[in-house]
Amino acid sequence: MSAKLHHHVYVIELDGDVFLKEKKFREENPDYAEGKACLYVGMTGRTPEERFDQHKAGIKSSKYPHKYGKWLRPRLYRKYNPMTFANATEREKQLAIDLRRDGFAVWQR
Repeated sequence: MSAKLHHHVYVIELDGDVFLKEKKFREENPDYAEGKACLYVGMTGRTPEERFDQHKAGIKSSKYPHKYGKWLRPRLYRKYNPMTFANATEREKQLAIDLRRDGFAVWQR
């Protein structure tokens, strides 16, 4: 039996105020390149659009996408979806690493 491909990674662009107002977010991103976007990277068994709506409604949401979430950035994740739970778990971590390396400020847990 093959693993189900119904998990997704997603990226939410956050308002830049998150970097100015949230010390933990700032500390997590010491190599942030000024002018680049602040991002939240996650994974879900729902569609990225459904998960974004949940974040904005405060349903099982980190405070950063709930308070600062602006919109999804599908160009940064679309090519990976859908995938297995195991692959999504790993891809979420690697995507955050790659985006940080490119100068973005990223929150991922």
